[in-house]
Amino acid sequence: MDLVVTVQTNSRESCAAQLRRLCVLASLTPILMPTRSLGTERWMARATPAAPAEGGEGRG
Repeated sequence: MDLVVTVQTNSRESCAAQLRRLCVLASLTPILMPTRSLGTERWMARATPAAPAEGGEGRG
């Protein structure tokens, strides 16, 4: 997986909505659903143009 894009917002709901929007607009696949970022107390999610790895590997 070469490219990973991160979404970071102040609320879980906003993070999930922006992740969905980004995935639709840029044809990305979520690899990390909204999770509280340690240290910043913000919500973070990640996506990539590649298909998510199998076997869990932190993908939600």
